[in-house]
Amino acid sequence: MRQRLKEKLSTNVPSEMLRQIYNSFDIVGDIAIIKTLSLDNVNAEKVANQIMAIHKGVKTVFAQTSPVIGDYRVRTLSLLGGEDRTETRCKERGCVFSVDLAKCYFSPRLLFERSRLAGVVKKGEIVVNMFAGVGCFSIIIAKTACPTQVYSIDINPEAVKYMEENVKLNRVYGKVTPLLGDSKEIVAAKLRWKADRVLMPLPEKALEYLPDALSALKEGGGWIHFYAFQHAVGNEDPIGKTKQKVAAKLDSLSASYSFGVSRIVRSTGPNWYQTVLDIKVGPLPSKF
Repeated sequence: MRQRLKEKLSTNVPSEMLRQIYNSFDIVGDIAIIKTLSLDNVNAEKVANQIMAIHKGVKTVFAQTSPVIGDYRVRTLSLLGGEDRTETRCKERGCVFSVDLAKCYFSPRLLFERSRLAGVVKKGEIVVNMFAGVGCFSIIIAKTACPTQVYSIDINPEAVKYMEENVKLNRVYGKVTPLLGDSKEIVAAKLRWKADRVLMPLPEKALEYLPDALSALKEGGGWIHFYAFQHAVGNEDPIGKTKQKVAAKLDSLSASYSFGVSRIVRSTGPNWYQTVLDIKVGPLPSKF
């Protein structure tokens, strides 16, 4: 798909402009987002029109002009062509998600992980999602597994607004509880010793919040799904490096644990990887 886009563009976009477009783009609902260094207005319109010609359902094309940054995990988008709006709806695993891509974090590249975790949640479990965004992990789990409750936390008010809408759209009232705030504070105030399973799909803060994830687990322990960004060059193993730093943190907290599924989720840049560790935690020390 990506090669086809560049091949199509090569006939009417100068080669020096073509080199400004990264070999990657996402489609969320009827919006496409590409990464580009720079494009003038004429070539921006050509790129947008070509994407919309290839993908008939796409009505809007944006360029991502900043990385995902800040506690709210947002990025700057610049309109290249089509309708001037950032709100859309997309479907995944029989669920419908409403999202504003300029105000909330959403990545279609986590589709496999959302499906995978929904497949490991057991009937009757209580799940705490510490970094829920618009609720994709939480709602897919609630719809396709049989948890008793999913507590779904995010610090971004816009994300929680869309999460509440998505709970209604997917009819998971009572199963998914949206909670606005810092997950450290919410776990300490409301969710200590509640969870059979804790999700941590925010690589930038997962290590910092690991003690809070432990305190959310029931006293007998449970599972933590830990996501990280890991740098690795040459023969270095991204999974091994992630395990090393997580093990050091858990050892410092006197936790008993073992690693289950451990995998590279995706490449995020030259020598950078997103990784996930499924961590089985044993009975917790009394301080938790």
